[in-house]
Amino acid sequence: MKIAIILGTRPEIIKMAPIIRELERRTIDYFILHTGQHYSYNMDRIFFEQLKLPQPKYNLRVGSGTHAEQTGKMLIGIEKVLMKEKPDIVLVQGDTNTTLAGALAAAKIHIPVGHVEAGLRSFDREMPEEINRILTDHLSDYLFAPTEKAKQNLLNEGIPEEKIHVTGNTIVDAVYQHLELAKNNNILERLNVKPNEYMLLTLHRQENVDRKQRLKSILKGIELVAKEFETKIIYPIHPRTQKRIKEFKIEVPKEIHLTPPLDYLSFLKLEANAQLILTDSGGVQEEACILKVPCVTLRYNTERPETIEVGANTLAGAEPQTILKKAREMINKERNWKNPFGDGKAAQRIVNIINRTL
Repeated sequence: MKIAIILGTRPEIIKMAPIIRELERRTIDYFILHTGQHYSYNMDRIFFEQLKLPQPKYNLRVGSGTHAEQTGKMLIGIEKVLMKEKPDIVLVQGDTNTTLAGALAAAKIHIPVGHVEAGLRSFDREMPEEINRILTDHLSDYLFAPTEKAKQNLLNEGIPEEKIHVTGNTIVDAVYQHLELAKNNNILERLNVKPNEYMLLTLHRQENVDRKQRLKSILKGIELVAKEFETKIIYPIHPRTQKRIKEFKIEVPKEIHLTPPLDYLSFLKLEANAQLILTDSGGVQEEACILKVPCVTLRYNTERPETIEVGANTLAGAEPQTILKKAREMINKERNWKNPFGDGKAAQRIVNIINRTL
């Protein structure tokens, strides 16, 4: 049996890491194909080094571009590799252009596709991620759903139940494994902050940062939060957001402390010790929930409704006063919610299912 793991962004590396480790542990034949969707050192190569993962066998280095350009380049490159390697199954994760390109290239040449984190839905087709995840689910032969809710979404769309496996989310495996690696990380000292005395911000989604007024409105809301709670807000700025801020000539409030993109272990340590997390990232909503840190999501919807149901997260949208109101609600939240994403053995279950069926 030979397994192809196709990934291209930081979240995919993080969430595929437990599966890669499980394949290594069982000495199962596999290879990693990196599309290069995230292509700077801090945005990807350092992840493999820090997380002690083998470097990819292939790197397409597609870089940035429009959705069509990126996906088209990936399709051409992935197909060539798959034709050469002839794997028995292709594993993709999540909802990126890499995910869709990997699934589509494999399906077209009749290689079974396994979708890790299948069945998530925001029900918002304006998000490119929503289109990617729906198409990938309908192309896949093995749908590894993290929760019962995700399974129900797939059943509602007519996907046969025998293709769906509820495994938990590999993000839980990843957080448990990587917290151990982050133990001696000194990011708090480097940024001169103390545990529970700062807030953490991430902001990168197309629908938030590509619209000038919406971006300004969110930053205003963050400024109000910083002033009310007299706290430092750490923002490891995403290259996309940095580019838009410059383009739109937006002045970032002085209360927001900008840092370059951080390696994952530094970021995880910051998450684990934050007073509050403000984000538009799906993965960060999950990590905050697992780490028992209250979260305010800077969006009008989420494909992680489980985080809201257990009381770990709330939707704030992009209006300054609503962002402040939701921060007030979450800041003193009792951190006693139950993690809805599983027990940290998702990778083991996924590899068991592949092993059994192939």
